[in-house]
Amino acid sequence: MTSKKTGMPARKSASKARSSRAAARTKVPQEYVLKLYVAGVDRKSTDAIRVITGLCDEYLQGRYKLAIVDIYQQPMLARGEQIIAAPTLIRKLPLPLKRLVGNMADLDKVMVGLDLRPML
Repeated sequence: MTSKKTGMPARKSASKARSSRAAARTKVPQEYVLKLYVAGVDRKSTDAIRVITGLCDEYLQGRYKLAIVDIYQQPMLARGEQIIAAPTLIRKLPLPLKRLVGNMADLDKVMVGLDLRPML
């Protein structure tokens, strides 16, 4: 495309250039930093570990870091994060920080809570 005034090729406007750079940044897969707090090896804890690791392996393939913390073995970490119930999943990245508390068995709710699926 050429400019009508000069006959020279038209230049991209600064706003178009910025929007194309922003679009390129959003296409880069985001890394998820997750921390799952569990209470020992009871059924709720083992179910939460199974569900969250399965979700990460399937939907975040290589784009996540997951730390699993047993609040009985590391109570100071739980206290530092103000964990009042287990299981609790904290998404530290991408921002904003999110907390999911309680039953992790409903995969759809967990995915919505992690912003991996839009709310229905």
